[in-house]
Amino acid sequence: MSPQSPHPHLVWDWNGTLLHDVDAVLAATNASFAEFGFAPITLETYRELYVVPVPKFYERLMGRLPTDAEWLVMDETFHRYYWSAADAVGLAAGAMELLQDWQGAGATQSLLSLAPHEKLVPLVRTLGIERHFLRVDGRTGPSHTTKAGHLVRHLAALETAGVTAARSVLIGDAVDDALAAAHVGAQAVLYTGGSHSRRSLESAGVPVVDTLAEAVATARELAG
Repeated sequence: MSPQSPHPHLVWDWNGTLLHDVDAVLAATNASFAEFGFAPITLETYRELYVVPVPKFYERLMGRLPTDAEWLVMDETFHRYYWSAADAVGLAAGAMELLQDWQGAGATQSLLSLAPHEKLVPLVRTLGIERHFLRVDGRTGPSHTTKAGHLVRHLAALETAGVTAARSVLIGDAVDDALAAAHVGAQAVLYTGGSHSRRSLESAGVPVVDTLAEAVATARELAG
């Protein structure tokens, strides 16, 4: 992307943004809680309390941080249940068309996720969208992490393609996405179809939208 490009570079979040997996996430969360006898939570409660890093989310639900032993069991259970359902999960409404149109306009985009890289890439390929991205990066480190450092490395790897933080907009569904964007000097747009309630997202102080089409339009406006 040249500095004169009329388009920003889009960095897409995956879970809860491009991938409409909130029901699978909630089911896996409740399965992990059941391991210790906790009652299931509703989607409304999940969206009101969700935060990254994930152990802090569990603290909000349990009233305390999980012990190291509890965290290992809950994390393993979550991922076992989630990935057993992942093949049945599809893209968010309009996502395929938005990716195609953005690339067709000569603009660039990439995918950044805290999902395990070795799980993310095959799913992106199966859904037929890998070709739309300059780069796809999943998590390679511990699961109890935030996106800021991940975004730093992601953008650094895209520098040879002319991508800069100042001309990038991260589209995500979590307050952590906005914090990561601010950390690197990028913009962010947050989408209400995933892990957070609108009220929670608005606390981040960035634009909040209800559809991915609105997110792309807003990203274009932010780029000026």
